Amino acid sequence: MDLKEIEVMIKESLPDAVVEIQDLAGDGNHYSATVTSSKFSGKSKIEQHKMVYNSLKGRMGNELHALAIKTKEN
Repeated sequence: MDLKEIEVMIKESLPDAVVEIQDLAGDGNHYSATVTSSKFSGKSKIEQHKMVYNSLKGRMGNELHALAIKTKEN
């Protein structure tokens, strides 16, 4: 998966999200994403991260090898 594809999938699930993605190793397999959304309000960090993982629709661990997630409330 490429950066844009990850961003699009997250924004489909969290339309108000501001998504910043970095390719950590330059290999197209190890990314870091910072996701800011008002949908995270009142949710624990674990719940927020699950929301992001769920937006990737099962691609985490398959097409997408590693994604470090940071979430922030808007």
